[in-house]
This record gives sequence, C-alpha cells and structure tokens, in this order.
Amino acid sequence: MDAVLETYDAEGFTAWPIAEPPDDRILALSGGLTPAEVGTAMAVIVAYAGFPAEPVADLHLTLDRHLVEAECLIAPGGVRVTDTVTGARILPGCCCGLESWREWADVLHGESPWLGHGPDTDLEHTGEAVRLRQEPSHQVELPLADLPGLLSDVHAGLRGFLELVGAWAGETCPRAAGRLVAVLDESFHVTGSLDLG
Repeated sequence: MDAVLETYDAEGFTAWPIAEPPDDRILALSGGLTPAEVGTAMAVIVAYAGFPAEPVADLHLTLDRHLVEAECLIAPGGVRVTDTVTGARILPGCCCGLESWREWADVLHGESPWLGHGPDTDLEHTGEAVRLRQEPSHQVELPLADLPGLLSDVHAGLRGFLELVGAWAGETCPRAAGRLVAVLDESFHVTGSLDLG
C-alpha cells in the first residue's frame, strides 16, 4: 500500500520545475522523491485547489487568502493497493482524495473506506481478509493481519514526503515554507498518531 496522487492537474504547469509525470499518471508519495517530483506533487495540490501559483514568491499570501475560503486542501488520489505476487493494482477512483487515507483503518473494524468511482471498487470482508475488486479484472486479497503494518508504511511515506516538502519549499518559496508544511499536515492528516486499535 502506498499514498498516491493523480498528476493530471500538473499538465502545463510552469510556476516551478516539475518532473515528467509517470506513464500511468500516478505519483507515489514518500521520502524518496526527487525535488522535481515534489514539485509535481505540489503543482497538483495547488492546481487542484485552484490557487494561482504565479508569482511563486507570493505563494504565502495566496495560501493565507485562499485557505480562509477553502479551510483545508484536498487532492486527487488516496491509497493504492498492489498485490506483490500478481502485480494487480487497485487505484483510488474518481473523487477519492488523499485527505481520506486514514479511513483505511476502519477496514479493521469491518467498515469500508470511500474508494471513489470510475473505476468502481468493491471491498468485501471475507473473515480474515478483505477482497478488493476493480474493473475490468483487477483483484487483490489483503489479509487483515497485514493491514496495520501496511498502513504504518503509508503513514511513514507521507511523513517522509512532508519533510521533503519542507526542504523543497525552503528553496522554492521560503516565505511560505512553514505555512505550507503546516497546511499539508493538517489537511492530509500526516503527523498525528495512527489509531489502529
């Protein structure tokens, strides 16, 4: 499992350098991203929020102005589940957001997180596991005993990403760096403890 962003909103972005989007347009978030990949992630988040990013030197003002109206940020993506044996992948569907990644902990209590639509994903509890099916033919079986460790990995990846954002923002828009990290942390629920009880 990993936290991912859809990168479609980075198309044509020019306010700062970004990486070439992956072929599948899905960017996994972790502490191993390059500065250009962090730039891509930030381009997606800023563009999706409808924030004007130019001039980048005024990003601190833009954040404050627009966050008063928006209250928090949302971003297209969520949690991707990959079967490491078969290679089958379950991607976040349309209208699924990175901000709701913690809902996956509810699976431990017999509930289902919002997985989006287009493609629709069915989540079926089968006792000791959950079976995820996504059209046209992707299926992943996830043992419930593995879920806490997998979600802890997602959490660690997001914390690593947030650290990289701090370094990236310190170079790209230093006046916005602290505010940007705080807003991302609050909006995407990154640093708080992960309740898997």
